[in-house]
Amino acid sequence: MHAFSVVSEAEFDPKKHVEKILGKIEDGDVTVACWEPGQISPYHCHPHATEIYFCFEGGGTMRTPEKTVAVKPGGFVVHPPGEVHEYANGPQRTLLFRVRYGRDMAAHHAAWRGRPGWTQSAPDAPYYKSHPVRA
Repeated sequence: MHAFSVVSEAEFDPKKHVEKILGKIEDGDVTVACWEPGQISPYHCHPHATEIYFCFEGGGTMRTPEKTVAVKPGGFVVHPPGEVHEYANGPQRTLLFRVRYGRDMAAHHAAWRGRPGWTQSAPDAPYYKSHPVRA
């Protein structure tokens, strides 16, 4: 058994969102993700892992190439392996609980509109050349 308190594990940083792995369980991990108002994640995917976000408090929007959905307390979003996604936080602090599982948690970053001057890494460029992001 693994037991955690999402609230007591929360850590916020005005310069970047904080993702804190609380535990690793078999082929996955559980994380608390903390967001200050307006923070945005990189537009990224995990080719070999499913990622599930549960909104504990706060909220924002989750964007994929196909659609954008509101993320509100009590709601959750599931990203299957390889789905490119981005989270943009709303006007208040947000606390998300995340579960990832799969054979490899590695992420590939396509873009990051929340980080001026960001450039894609050399290993990520060939990935997106062979797996283009649909508009």
